[in-house]
Amino acid sequence: MESSEILSLARATLECEANSILGAVEKLDSNFVRAVETILSHRGKLLVCGVGKSGLVASKIAATLSSTGTPAVFMHACDAVHGDLGVYEPGDPTILISNSGSTVECLRLIPILKNFNSTIIALVGNTDSPMGRESDIVLDVSSHGEADPLGIVPTNSTTLAMAMGDALACALMKARGFSKEDFARFHPAGQLGRNLLLKVGDVMHKACDCAVLDDSDTIRVAVIEMTRKPLGAACIVSPSGKIMGIFTDGDLRRLLQKSVDLDVVKCGDVMTRSPVSVAPDASLGKAVELMENRKSRLSVLPVVGDGGDFLGLLRIHDVYQPQ
Repeated sequence: MESSEILSLARATLECEANSILGAVEKLDSNFVRAVETILSHRGKLLVCGVGKSGLVASKIAATLSSTGTPAVFMHACDAVHGDLGVYEPGDPTILISNSGSTVECLRLIPILKNFNSTIIALVGNTDSPMGRESDIVLDVSSHGEADPLGIVPTNSTTLAMAMGDALACALMKARGFSKEDFARFHPAGQLGRNLLLKVGDVMHKACDCAVLDDSDTIRVAVIEMTRKPLGAACIVSPSGKIMGIFTDGDLRRLLQKSVDLDVVKCGDVMTRSPVSVAPDASLGKAVELMENRKSRLSVLPVVGDGGDFLGLLRIHDVYQPQ
């Protein structure tokens, strides 16, 4: 295949899947509201069930729901009838996922689940299918074909089912008042949780460990201090302890490309004045935004207190360093 053909196929696949999701927007109706209200009103857990590719989608949906305030468990439809039904408590609702709506492993569960008083929410690609007719609430995830060259590989159908699961999760998050703090409690070990739970002051390098200079100090003095305390930058601080500017390793490399006298040029002549800074009580996530959401990314931030007092330095490496 030519590279142009490869790119054309990739674009067509993405466009096809995107159009499937956009088409589902128009099909949303009161059934979606009923599904959200049913899950909200139940004090226990939610079961999400499927087989094959739909089973993988079900597993992802269950994980997303659990991490956003809705306790959910994935149950493989085949394993269900071999003991996994023991996870049910009376009234636990179930999401069944099947593109055809005629998956045998799922269909045979429906009468069993009804004995558990489980409200069955079906995500089906064919609403006029056995599963569509037998379920209590039906969410239409029909994709009218797949995106692969043969038109048979689960692509549109799985993407759309997963997107519908995301829509349910988002609606439930909003209804529960699920906050960033709640999210952090469920993700304490990952970078997301680290960014939300930890403050800049928890990981920053204190001023005593940083290269701190006067604006009248020469670049040679700066090099010596930055070598002695190698944090990627030196901060220029006034006699009263206020941040005046910053001189980074990058600034030094660029300066050395010019013909300069290191014993003559002063820090005040080349420093970045009024640098971007962060407060010690800001979250690590806020610091990441300040450092990365800009045209020219920053690798180090001065940490300042009220009134501009210099307190320390935060490096991007400190943000992503594992605990």
